[in-house]
Amino acid sequence: MEHPPPLVIRTATLPDGRSGIDLLVEAGRFTALGPALRVAAGTEVLEADGWLLSPPFVDAHFHLDSALSHGLPRVNVSGTLLEGIGLWGELKPLLTEEAIVERALQYCDWAVARGLLAIRSHVDVCDDRLLAVRALLDVKRRVAPWLDLQLVAFPQDGLLRAPGAMANLKRALDLGVEVVGGIPHFERTAEQGADSVRLLCELAAERGLRVDMHCDESDDPQSRHIETLAFHTQRLGLQGRVTGSHLTSMHSMDNYHASKLLPLIAEAGVHVVANPLINITLQGRHDSYPKRRGMTRVPELLAAGVNVGFGHDCVLDPWYALGSADMLEVAAMGLHVAQMTSLQGQRQCFDAVTVNNARILGLEGYGLDVGCRADAVLLQARSPEEAIRLRAQRLCVLRGGRVVARMAPATAELHLPGRPAHVDFTRQTTPALAGAGR
Repeated sequence: MEHPPPLVIRTATLPDGRSGIDLLVEAGRFTALGPALRVAAGTEVLEADGWLLSPPFVDAHFHLDSALSHGLPRVNVSGTLLEGIGLWGELKPLLTEEAIVERALQYCDWAVARGLLAIRSHVDVCDDRLLAVRALLDVKRRVAPWLDLQLVAFPQDGLLRAPGAMANLKRALDLGVEVVGGIPHFERTAEQGADSVRLLCELAAERGLRVDMHCDESDDPQSRHIETLAFHTQRLGLQGRVTGSHLTSMHSMDNYHASKLLPLIAEAGVHVVANPLINITLQGRHDSYPKRRGMTRVPELLAAGVNVGFGHDCVLDPWYALGSADMLEVAAMGLHVAQMTSLQGQRQCFDAVTVNNARILGLEGYGLDVGCRADAVLLQARSPEEAIRLRAQRLCVLRGGRVVARMAPATAELHLPGRPAHVDFTRQTTPALAGAGR
């Protein structure tokens, strides 16, 4: 694809709080940044008008092979993780490559419209046909000009539990899948789960690949495969290339064991992905009251120096009947579940769906600095926390300096005597100026 003509983005607000910033785009990359940039005559202009310009959203944990399949062949009545896995097993024999491709492409359209330009998707390899693998490799090729799709070879039914899973996983890697996945807590025994972690990490080290394991997605405080994952990460020199996804058992662990585990994860350089929408939905299903929230210990992991991202995980599939590719919805749920309501906490949640996830995927040239690829989303908000609060409109989405999506500004018209005709949901005054009164 040819590069678009030079473009200057005028008077943007950046996530770090700088305002009135111009960004110059040439040959698909940011080449200058600062207030009131001088540009050549004829340069195209995108007026940001003080709205928030962010690097694009990134989803570090998703299942694109099952997306938009809700109701096929039936719905998840209990709402549990295990019924969802069973339901997916019922659906797999009925799948066609064409149907997976069609649904995945539709979801990618949704993603681009929402400013979500990079997705790591787990793809089930426990089907000897590798039908979903071939379908998503096709989708990856098709969407590459506007969306980065990274695939994880995921043995949904257990590496050692499902016949042929290891052979299928290796075949998937040979076909071009980039990341080694696993699900140790779904093996028949804890010992087999630990064996699967070792085998998969050794395979990744041998092939020079990244690892991303569904790990301890359970309410059971004795599910502790993250310890094994951290151990083999260090043993094999995989620091920075390994991700533990979910880690929901940490929610139920005693504080003493968690205090031992947190520094182990940090020392090993293991990334963590929490999936707030799905964790709060699937976990605690066997509780009466009080009910556990289930999401892993996000503030504590961050305080320990662990890179934590948020994933959407599911949209309209056997596990989750909602969703719309909106990573601001994911950030908002994470903020609430983890009680990260401080200004710092809100900004950390925004980072969890942008820069933190980009680190997990190992995206090159991501960001708003000079030299980075000119991928960005212009949000109808003045700050990251306001973007989360409003689920802000994506006024404009850029890929390599080219506009790939636009949304009309969100407006409302009032018909109330003595009140303004139009509503602005952004806050125009500061607490100091507004006073303490109500």
